[in-house]
Amino acid sequence: MTTIDYHRALVFPNRIRKFRKQLNIGSLLELSERLPGITYIRLSKIERGEIFARADELRDLGRALGVDPVDLLIDVDAPGFDIAAWAEPLHGPAPADPEAELGAVLLAAALRARRGGDPALTIAVLESEYGIAPVVLSRIENALKPLDRWNEDVRAALRRLFGAATDGALVAHIEALNAAGALDAVLPLVANPEIRLAKSRTRIAALKDELTGRQPEAPAPAAAGATTATGAVASDRTQAMPAASTTAAAAAAAPASAIPPALAALRLLPVIGTPLPNGLIAPTPTGAQVEAPRSAGPRAYGLRLGRPTLGAGL
Repeated sequence: MTTIDYHRALVFPNRIRKFRKQLNIGSLLELSERLPGITYIRLSKIERGEIFARADELRDLGRALGVDPVDLLIDVDAPGFDIAAWAEPLHGPAPADPEAELGAVLLAAALRARRGGDPALTIAVLESEYGIAPVVLSRIENALKPLDRWNEDVRAALRRLFGAATDGALVAHIEALNAAGALDAVLPLVANPEIRLAKSRTRIAALKDELTGRQPEAPAPAAAGATTATGAVASDRTQAMPAASTTAAAAAAAPASAIPPALAALRLLPVIGTPLPNGLIAPTPTGAQVEAPRSAGPRAYGLRLGRPTLGAGL
C-alpha cells in the first residue's frame, strides 16, 4: 500500500498565525494592510506554510507583529512538533479526501516515471508540444491535486502523453503501473515525508542564518540558462559549489534509517539575482532555493528574474 505524506505541500510551518492571534489581529487581511510589501495572496500562502518566506519578508512580519523574525521560524525536528497539529487550524484535519490524495500522488509519480524513462521529454518539449507550462508541470509532479481537478487542457495533454483515450483510461493505466511496481522508484520522491522535511529543515536553517547575520557565499555572475519547472533559471556557470552540498546537509540532519534511497536525487540550488540598471543582474544571494532539474550540472544555480530585469514586457 502506498504511504502518503498528507502534509507534503506544507514546507514552511511557522508561528505567524500564533503571534497574529496574540495581537488580536483577527484576519490575515488586517495583517496584510500593515505589510505593503507583501501581497495578501502571498502572505496567505506563507502563513499556511505552502511557500517559504524570504528573509526580508520575515523581518517585515516581525516588525508588524512586534517579535524577533527568528521567532517566527519553527524547528521541524524539535521534540513535540507535530505537523498535523500545526496544520489543522489552517487546513483542517487531514486527509480531507484520502482517495483524491492517493490519485494526486500516483499521477505525480507516473508523470515523473514517464519523463524519467524518456530523455526527450524535457520541460521545453512538454511546454511546446503538449502545452504543459513549467509551473503546471511542477504542480502535477508535486501532487497538488488529482486528475479530475485539472482543467480539460491539462487533462487532454496528459491523456496524449500517456496514450489514453479518456480520463478513466488514464487513471486505470496509472493504477496498473502502481500495481505492477513500476512507480516504486519515484513514489518516495512524492509521498515520503522525509522529502518535505529535508526541504523544510534546509531552507529554514538558511533563513535563520540570514536573519542572524550569517550570509551564504556569493556565486559568480549569472548567465542565461534553461527555465526549470520551479520557475527559476538554472545555469552551469558559478564558482566552486559542491554538486550535492544541500542534499548532503539535509541527509545529515535526518536519521540515516529514515531517509529513503530516492532522497539522494534531491538537490536544492541557491537562487541569486538583484536587478541592476540597464537590465543587468547582480550575483547577490536571495536566500531562496529551488529544486534542481535532472539536467542541472554540478555548478548550477537559480537566477531570479522579474520586471526590473526583463522589462515592462514581462
